[in-house]
Amino acid sequence: MYLSILQQRAEVDSLHVSSSDIARQLGLEPIQVRKDLAAVGVTGLPRLGFPVKELTHAIERFLGWDNATDAFVIGAGHLGTALAGYDGFRQHGLNVVALFDNDDRKIGRTVHGKEILPIGKFADLAERLHVHIAVLTVPDESAIEVANLAIDAGIKAIWNFTATKLAAPEGVIVERMDLAASLAVLSSRLAAMRGANHD
Repeated sequence: MYLSILQQRAEVDSLHVSSSDIARQLGLEPIQVRKDLAAVGVTGLPRLGFPVKELTHAIERFLGWDNATDAFVIGAGHLGTALAGYDGFRQHGLNVVALFDNDDRKIGRTVHGKEILPIGKFADLAERLHVHIAVLTVPDESAIEVANLAIDAGIKAIWNFTATKLAAPEGVIVERMDLAASLAVLSSRLAAMRGANHD
């Protein structure tokens, strides 16, 4: 969220941004913003605020987004191909190199400039290209098997878009993106808002 505000400021050539401005846009207290930004090693100047360019680079460095990291998408269905084509990932240091699937009708096709390869080539390519991130968009029933294949191939981070909870050994990070839970929160908040409007 901080980066988004800084990018907006950079687009209008702002050189500085105050913690009060950031806090107002995010619904936070200025002291919280100053504490958060102190964690990346940049301090604001009195009456000027934080230098936009320096703070942007510091946050990107802190998040590990200043160096592009290659990733493979496993599962070339609608979600997998959409994620592979999302240009915003590159801004945040993620470079999708290829997609993998076990459907012969998809293998060999190119989507968003990336080839869909057979899952049997995954381990060899992960090792040869030193890819350490896998984005999992396979059917839920295949998630554990495919995750184990990725881990055996040396993958160190799995971004899991399936509904299956994955167990991983020490040294492997799994981040689950639960779209259904996110939708439930959205629906619940919408229902609460409608209820409040009827009162």
